[in-house]
Amino acid sequence: MATYNGEKFIFDQLSSILQQLGNEDEVIVSDDLSKDRTIEIVKSFNDKRIKIFLNSKNLGFSKNFENALSKARGGIIFIADQDDVWNPDKVIKMQRALEYADMVVSDAEIVDTNLKHLYPSHFVLNGTRRGFLNAFLRNRYVGACMAFKRELLDKALPLPANNKLCAYDCWFAVIGEYFFKVVLINEPLIKYRRHGGNASSGGGVSPNSFIKKIKMRMYMLQQLLKRKINITLNN
Repeated sequence: MATYNGEKFIFDQLSSILQQLGNEDEVIVSDDLSKDRTIEIVKSFNDKRIKIFLNSKNLGFSKNFENALSKARGGIIFIADQDDVWNPDKVIKMQRALEYADMVVSDAEIVDTNLKHLYPSHFVLNGTRRGFLNAFLRNRYVGACMAFKRELLDKALPLPANNKLCAYDCWFAVIGEYFFKVVLINEPLIKYRRHGGNASSGGGVSPNSFIKKIKMRMYMLQQLLKRKINITLNN
């Protein structure tokens, strides 16, 4: 979990996560110099499974997630935003799917700041489909809906340097679809808050100009080819 000024939502989110975890699990929190009570609230859980890492400087959205992911030690990794709420059966259903896949992406119910229902399905709203070309040309996978095996994480890290041209969730979508087996769960397993403070665009229609979209795809393709060559050379 990457956090930044999330005091309004972090208690509900952590509560929804911790109740689904075992004693051997961990929750990695990477905080990007929050100026509010975010870390105070996280510490108030007094739960040894929570491991907090405070950035020495502001890293930004994608790099903050990269820092959190780099600290993870488990064989299965879930990505969590600070402001959503997980459904009570999210972990078990995604773990079951990972028995026959390397990466799982669930659907999400879209809600507002107060968890009021806005739309029943992110997949339907955004036309989410599987496949490498879909991930590369018009990614609709939401990072907060992803879980994957360590083998995928090891291939994905480090993230491409220019996160403005390649956000972390777009990169994981491309890596997953190119190198691994990805499965979609056509059931909302989180309440996905959309509000004025969201750091991401939510895996929907991008506001980027056409020229920037071309630059993003070219950069991502270049980085993917570099990663493939490095993996080949190291095997």
